[in-house]
Amino acid sequence: MALIVHKYGGTSMGSVERIKNVAKRVAKWHKAGHRMVVVPSAMSGETNRLLGLAKEISAHPDPRELDMIAATGEQVSVGLLALALKAEGLDAVSYAGWQVAVKTDSAFTKARISEIDSERVLKDLDEGKVVVITGFQGVDPNGHITTLGRGGSDTSAVAMAAALGADECLIYTDVDGVYTTDPRVVDDARRLDKITFEEMLEMASLGSKVLQIRSVEFAGKYQVKTRVLSSLTDPLCPLEQEMRSGTLITFEEDDTMEKAVISGIAFQRDEGKITVRGVPDRPGIAYQILGPIADANIDVDMIIQNQSVEGKTDFTFTVGRGEYQRAMEILKTSVQAHVGAAEIVGDPKVSKVSVVGVGMRSHVGIASTAFRTLAEEGINIQMISTSEIKISVLIDEKYMELAVRALHKAFELDQA
Repeated sequence: MALIVHKYGGTSMGSVERIKNVAKRVAKWHKAGHRMVVVPSAMSGETNRLLGLAKEISAHPDPRELDMIAATGEQVSVGLLALALKAEGLDAVSYAGWQVAVKTDSAFTKARISEIDSERVLKDLDEGKVVVITGFQGVDPNGHITTLGRGGSDTSAVAMAAALGADECLIYTDVDGVYTTDPRVVDDARRLDKITFEEMLEMASLGSKVLQIRSVEFAGKYQVKTRVLSSLTDPLCPLEQEMRSGTLITFEEDDTMEKAVISGIAFQRDEGKITVRGVPDRPGIAYQILGPIADANIDVDMIIQNQSVEGKTDFTFTVGRGEYQRAMEILKTSVQAHVGAAEIVGDPKVSKVSVVGVGMRSHVGIASTAFRTLAEEGINIQMISTSEIKISVLIDEKYMELAVRALHKAFELDQA
């Protein structure tokens, strides 16, 4: 008898009818003999609605109160799903994150899980119950409700699977797996049967929206077998068929995977590029520039420091477009004079496109193929960053979709 964790996204929980379909699917697995834990998101659009109400009252709402408000969306979902499971004849019980408890730090709206007390859940499972637990939320050391940030239900599910020692974590979404790139951009994008943890981590960090990056980090750290699949298929389809569908995130490369040099093309539309020009080339200058940015809880992505010329250098980095203006203000008010920069310039209309694949480790010429492809399309590269299994380029946002389609074709990702 396997212990299985199911996670359902907001679209899967988007109406009473869809919640009933989720209950039918979970019942199918339970009746096949599996012990079941279910982690649903809030109903589609509900979190946005709740946060919108808060911002109608306050332009800058207190983060603690935002978490109190946002957490209610998932609490409605677990209650409704538990009722639907009972209607299917199952003994179901729902819990909020603080009841389990999912323990987090106190970083409201962006909390991180520190520990999960699994005793209560395991006791219920031993009694034959289906346990339904809110995603996206937990409780800090002071007893305050916290949320994990947008998409945090994926992280909740994988973390719960790790804490319970689950055999598998199934992430049900409105897509049927992980694709070579976004099918809305490339018509010939293919669904992957499997992808390595490392590739999925890169894809998630580089803009793929299928899984939240922190959930992939959890899966890798605790070796949680994870599968991404669609919740919009027939909930009563044969279990064996469902278990073979979707995309499996695996932790070992095999010969088949090595043949696929590149697994996918990821992209991030909303980037902003900032350059601090003419700063002294001395030890500690990078920290002096990026320290205040980090203190403001702004994530920095690509970083380049130019070669020193007469003791001066230029320092360029990227941030999310939503944080671009705030980062520019911090640099101009708190950093420019302090570090002696000549000027600070930026471009909020850039995008990042990335080529990802474990096959890069054993194949040469990947970078040259990517750069040649972009050159043939007349696309200028502004920044480059690499890892063992990825190459990322920063380009003008107006060329992003063209770049994705060209690279997808150049690496023959449209071919099985």
